[in-house]
Amino acid sequence: EPFEDRLHPFHSTASASIHEPSFAVCSQIKQQHNTRKMMFRPIASCLAMAMMTNAWTPVPPTLNTPGHSPSALKMAMDYNDPVVAAEFAQVQPMAYEDVEAELAEKGIPVPPTMNDMEIKLMLVEMRLRMSGQLAGQTKPQRPATYSSKFEEAMWEKPAFEEYYNMLKTKDDHNAMNVVAEYVNDPELATQRYGKDYKAVLRKAEAALTAPPPVKSPTLNFSGFPANMGEAGCKMTLQALGEITEFECVADDTFPILRGTVTFEDIEDAKKAVEQYNGMDMGGGSKLEVVSAA
Repeated sequence: EPFEDRLHPFHSTASASIHEPSFAVCSQIKQQHNTRKMMFRPIASCLAMAMMTNAWTPVPPTLNTPGHSPSALKMAMDYNDPVVAAEFAQVQPMAYEDVEAELAEKGIPVPPTMNDMEIKLMLVEMRLRMSGQLAGQTKPQRPATYSSKFEEAMWEKPAFEEYYNMLKTKDDHNAMNVVAEYVNDPELATQRYGKDYKAVLRKAEAALTAPPPVKSPTLNFSGFPANMGEAGCKMTLQALGEITEFECVADDTFPILRGTVTFEDIEDAKKAVEQYNGMDMGGGSKLEVVSAA
């Protein structure tokens, strides 16, 4: 198609004697071209700055399984967020080796090209992702009843939740599916995946049977029968060790007690968690006694 026909769609080439664009049209095209070039310069500068800001893109390791394509963690932190700032303040004084060790513990390798600041930012993002505090993440509400054994384990087994979230952080969907199947039906999952995912299943079982961590002598509890009363509940817990603080209230929805207890010795708090957390109270309800910190 002649050039002038593309410029003038209603022009008939049969009646035209001149097949060159006018000077005015050429000037207009040149002006538009220069304007577009000027528009793209600041855009390119912004993209370059963004690439410098998001310099690190860690690629977590994945199990070598067919059909799995690894993907990197995405930079998604708002540095004006007080939660991010507070976490970074805790990470900043850490030694490089300690940061690298914590990331390795979660299965995330550190590329040798990373500098001290980049590896610390990686740790900040990993911690916030695994704790559900990253911007855009919403903390789910505990359901009244569990739809599966897997859902129950995610709520009742902190070590298992941490292990599963670690797989999620690594974007290892195959292992996540295997673990979920194992919780719902251990025997069938072992038959299907026991050979190729032996290590994954072993870690899942260890996480399921691990006692919840106790990092403080102060515990939160829920599920003691309301008819025990405050005095009866305190006496039950005091049998394990000296109590310095205690408070509880009756739940508005269920006939149970909720509250907080502080033991004089953290070892007594650990005994309380070991003895009472997860205890079956009948009717599908269980005691929950977990560390407050």
